[in-house]
Amino acid sequence: MTMPQPPAGPMCTRDSIASELRAAGVRSGETLLVHSSLSSLGWVCGGPVAVVQALLDVLGDNGTLVVPAHSGDNSDPAIWVNPPVPEDWWPGIRASMPAYDPRTTPTDGIGVVPETVRTWPGAVRSAHPQTSFAAVGPRAAEILDDHALDCRLGERSPLARLEQVGARILLLGAGFGSCTAFHLAEYRIPAPLVDVSFALTTPQGRRWETVRDTSIDEDRFDELGAAFERDRPVLRATVGAAQVRLFPLADAVAYAAVWLAEHRPQPTLG
Repeated sequence: MTMPQPPAGPMCTRDSIASELRAAGVRSGETLLVHSSLSSLGWVCGGPVAVVQALLDVLGDNGTLVVPAHSGDNSDPAIWVNPPVPEDWWPGIRASMPAYDPRTTPTDGIGVVPETVRTWPGAVRSAHPQTSFAAVGPRAAEILDDHALDCRLGERSPLARLEQVGARILLLGAGFGSCTAFHLAEYRIPAPLVDVSFALTTPQGRRWETVRDTSIDEDRFDELGAAFERDRPVLRATVGAAQVRLFPLADAVAYAAVWLAEHRPQPTLG
């Protein structure tokens, strides 16, 4: 008879996570962009709800919690690779993909903590059908308003506003490959434009829309992150079993713009 495996520890609670986040340097009242991996923490009593509660406990009433709330499945099926779909399905998918609705469209591929924040009482979500962000706190609307359809992660996205307000990034068990802010740097160096398609809601109803936007790519972000924490101040700690990194968003973007231009040059633009 096969016996079930015991849960992987350590055991984490709302209070233990909050205590360790404070020890890691998270401050009450700040604006924090969080990338997270729930499984990296160990066994969490209360799951993602306890993690969000702990983050809000530490940030306090004057702090703002921000997470990516991306829905990348609302995209052109012609570019799907994981898995691809038959080409003869593409027209039907484009015609029937549910339109983005910030209230109901679930997050996709970014974990359970962001989805928990998205549905949290009082949460606000930005308007981009693919690369929205969700936030809870007094600066949520200021950061998330006016997310342009043709600017997924650039100057007219919440990332630029997070930079302006002096936000910091918390990688909570997540690696630098998940560091969305590095994409803001891609908008500040020469980069090609690509077609970006999605279903959205307009005053006239659902529409399949295609816009031109800067090409974005996570390729070599892990290498970029390793160089960044070698050269710049990054606070490191553990929460549960998770490795934590904490650093200013503006510092990461400035470093990435230089590093990407040198180590991941784009083809000459015509």
